[in-house]
Formats: sequence, structure tokens, C-alpha cells
Amino acid sequence: MEFSIKNTPPSKQRAACLAIGVYDSGELSPSAQILDTLSEGYLNKILSGGDIDGKAGSTLLLHHVPGINSERVLLVGLGSADKLDTKAWNSALTACFNVLFKSAANSAALYLFDQPIKQHDMAFTIEQTILLARQSLFVAGKLKSKAEPVAKHLKKIALIVDSAEQTAAETACQQALAMADGADLARELGNLPGNVCTPTYLAKQAEALAKEFELKCDILERKDMEKLGMGALLAVARGSSQPPKLIAVHYQGDKKNTAPVVLVGKGITFDAGGISLKPAAEMDEMKYDMSGAASVLGTLRAIATLKLPINVVGVIPSCENLPDGQAVKPGDIVTSMSGQTIEILNTDAEGRLILCDALTWVDKFKPDVVVDIATLTGACVIALGHQATGLLANDDALADELLTAGQQTHDRAWRLPLWDDYQSQLDSNFADIGNIGGRPAGTITAACFLSRFTKDYRWAHLDIAGTAWKSGKEKGSTGRPVPLLTRFLINRAGA
Repeated sequence: MEFSIKNTPPSKQRAACLAIGVYDSGELSPSAQILDTLSEGYLNKILSGGDIDGKAGSTLLLHHVPGINSERVLLVGLGSADKLDTKAWNSALTACFNVLFKSAANSAALYLFDQPIKQHDMAFTIEQTILLARQSLFVAGKLKSKAEPVAKHLKKIALIVDSAEQTAAETACQQALAMADGADLARELGNLPGNVCTPTYLAKQAEALAKEFELKCDILERKDMEKLGMGALLAVARGSSQPPKLIAVHYQGDKKNTAPVVLVGKGITFDAGGISLKPAAEMDEMKYDMSGAASVLGTLRAIATLKLPINVVGVIPSCENLPDGQAVKPGDIVTSMSGQTIEILNTDAEGRLILCDALTWVDKFKPDVVVDIATLTGACVIALGHQATGLLANDDALADELLTAGQQTHDRAWRLPLWDDYQSQLDSNFADIGNIGGRPAGTITAACFLSRFTKDYRWAHLDIAGTAWKSGKEKGSTGRPVPLLTRFLINRAGA
């Protein structure tokens, strides 16, 4: 799908379909009023007939409107003109794209940008439009024998803005397309089943990404991890015949060798829970336990596409968590790379075990900041639902940067406390630390565990257990938090 920013007046537009806004007050948007004049009041007559109420998400497709060059005109309800918020916009644009993709139109021009979304600028509105369009275009079932594209005919979408907004809109378009490419990669990887997307497969995808963008890629094997003393990561891998991998992809966009941002993504390609076996219901969704890893690769694709002047290292500890005769057992004690001993009280709290060794290892890069991304705790879903990613950090400025990036992309996070008061829940009688802290504040104590391994640098943790995928009829990877992470890095690069 080709997206472009234009300022073509409605009288000269020849796209196969024009999308225009109407409000729930029964009024046409300013752009729609111009088309109404060209049609000698035809559109107002349609509104007065009551076939569309203007509520956000309502649509009405018209053919052969008098005085209009285009064959089709799509009326899109935007809700209240005074309350055009992100929720209303998302409803309106999702409905708009559903109609466009099902139509026979091969091109469309969207005259929907007479005003920005409330509390945001026009660049945000353009970015959200493109991200929504690309999300709607994504085909989840690519392993089906007959997977069909969502839009069979539509090839081009022009976003029509005022000439004063064109430069900012073009920048937003470029950045949104890069984010969408990254989110699509994260979705594709996340949706793959565990028999396809293994740690070895992830490593090959990282190498392919590095080759495409001329990046450096290092893959550490089991023997390398043994030499480094990564007893926590290797303990999780013991129950699987699939070899573990520790993947590092280096993006060098700043030739001054400034300290890199390190992104660490949890890469459990399937999580059965180990000996602490999960319930069978919905266990298939544990293929999504590598969504943190997928988001790191997706973000690297986005920033490499944009050629951001920043240095980033993407690190992915990856293995499976399965039960067999060699698997680690509840009560076992392992020694992490940091030298801290860990009593494994629950083998299903494995993400923090592979992350703690990776977080110790990344200190070698002398990072400016480290952000880990992980589907870490079911407790985060209970606390925040599926709307917000959980955020915990040992640095207020870094936390604020991530929260701001989330607001800027509508890929939002919510900060939880990381107070020392919670650390005692991880006390163990037999080791330096237990790998769980009981049911209370489960998301926080998981982050407290990780904080024991991140004391030498500024660090933030994103718990994406509630936001990385959807269940039910819409089951599939969301690609989050690629937009948040990409915007975070855009902001840091000053792009």
C-alpha cells in the first residue's frame, strides 16, 4: 500500500474514492462543505435523509455524486467536532478503512484532516492514521493454505492536508511507515507457532535483518553462555531440546561512538511453565512469550529504515521453557552470571531468569540506558488490563522519556513503584534471592528481581504481558510496543 501526503483541492481530486468527515451535529466538515458546494447541496440532502448520524465510526458510501470527479464519496462519522479525541478518531478511521478495503476503489483521498485530534498536533493525527491503516492491512494467518490480502483493490491512499502542515505531515508519514514496518515484523514473529519460531529461527531472523541493513550481529551459543557463567538462563533452557541463543544486533547510527541505548527483549519462544506446568487452557498463546524479542527486532527495523543518528544494541536471550527429565525443578538453586544465587521457587517465573543474565551481560556495552521488554507477569494484566504497558524504572528521567513516547504514539505505558519496601518479598532462606515474591504486587516484585542486576546503569522495564497480543476473535500479536520504542529513540536522536 502506497501512502502519500497531498494538498490537492477537492475540485481537482481524481482518486477513485474521496473520504470526507461529518459530525454528529448533522454538519459537514470544512472539506466536506467544499464538496457539497461542488455537488450543489447533494451531500447536505443525504445528511438530512438520516442515513448517517455522524457518530464516530458511522459510514455511508455514495456513488456518482453530482459535480464530483471521483466515482465514490465515503462519508465518515467523526463524532463531536469539539471532542475529536483519539478514541473517536480510531473508531472513525477503522470504520473508514474497513469500507475502503472492501470496495473496488484502487485509490483513495482522505479529506479528514481539517483539525487535529484533541490535545495532539496534526503530525500525531497523520501518524495514527497510517498506523491504523497498516494494522488493518496486516494478515495474521500467513500459514493458511489460502491467505488472502485484506485490500484486494486499494493500492494508494493520499492524506490531504493544508499546505502549511505538509512538511510536518510528510515527516510524520515517513516515521509512521517505519514504525508500521517494525510493528508488522513483530506481529509476524509473534504469530508464528513454537514449532516454527524457535530460538534458532529468531537468531536467523536477526541475522537476516542485520544483513539487510548492514548491521553487526553476534549469536552466543550454549558453550559461550557456559563460559560466561549464565547459570540462570541455562537453567531455563535445560528442559528443551532446542538450543538456547543469546542474540545481539548492533545499530551504529552515530559515528561518534556515543554510549548506546540497549534494548533487551525476552525471547521465550514457547513457555509451558516448565515443571510448574501451566494449565492447558489457552497455553497455545504462550508462543507470544517471545514478544519482547519480536519488539526489539521490529524497533531495530524501524530505526534502521529511518537511519536515526543514534547507537542501539538489541539483545535477545532466547530459549524454550519445557518440562522433561533434565528440566530445572522448584527448589533448585542456580548461580547467575552476576554471581548471585537464585532459589527457583516456581519454574514458570522463567522470564526474569533469562533476563537477569542478559542484563548482567549488557554492562559490557557501557550503555547510556537499558530498557528491557518482556511478557513477564500475569499480574500486570490484572493491574492494567490490555490498555497500558507496565513501566518500572530506577531512573525518573528515563521513565518520563518512555511515558512521553507512549503518549506521543498512543502506545501508552503506566508507571508502577519500584520501592525498596517490596524487595523483602524476594528473601530466600537458602539463596541470595528467590525468583518469586508471592501473589501481592507480582509485577513489582518481578521488576525488583531484575533491579538486583541493573544497579550499574540507568534501567527501565516494560511489562507487556497485557499489551503484546489479543485473545478471542481478534487473537493475534499487536506489534506493541514498537511504536513507543521507536518514538523513544526518535526523540533521543533529535530526529
